[in-house]
Amino acid sequence: MKVSEFARQNSVSKMTVYRMVKNGQLPFKRLPTGTIVILDDVHSKPDKTVVYARVSPSQSREDLEAQADRLVQFCNAKGWCVAQIVKERASGLNDNRSKLLKLLKDTSVTRIVVEHKDRLTRFGFNYISLLPIEIVVTNNASTDKEDLIQDFVSLVNSFCAQLYGQRKSKQKTEELIRKLQAK
Repeated sequence: MKVSEFARQNSVSKMTVYRMVKNGQLPFKRLPTGTIVILDDVHSKPDKTVVYARVSPSQSREDLEAQADRLVQFCNAKGWCVAQIVKERASGLNDNRSKLLKLLKDTSVTRIVVEHKDRLTRFGFNYISLLPIEIVVTNNASTDKEDLIQDFVSLVNSFCAQLYGQRKSKQKTEELIRKLQAK
């Protein structure tokens, strides 16, 4: 298979393919003309690397895009072909995130790349790491004390948001009742 065709099928640049060939990550053969041909039996089960970026609903879309870009750059530096980029704006405490659940159920996914453990989930990361999917965390730099404090702050923020949401909902309902009674 030509380098350009392999690059197109795996959503990477031709330079990434050449780098992978140079590093010995892809089986290839060089034709007498000097052309590099990628052999078809590249993987028995093809690697499917998925980037998962998540921000809290209060954070901006730019933060989400920047996070996804950093993760793709990390994968490219490792020579991994990114098959899919999953972006989600949801609380890390929410265990019913549709995009994450769909991703974890996909048996073709071999690797999930996240920036921090808490981007995947606030609690229960060790359970998810037991799945037959390689979980790669690009930034592990934190202490247990910092993790505990961050988890506590996240819990308080989540409960406050739910409480304020209930209050706002109650206020809207009361306003609607007043309008109906006025008519």
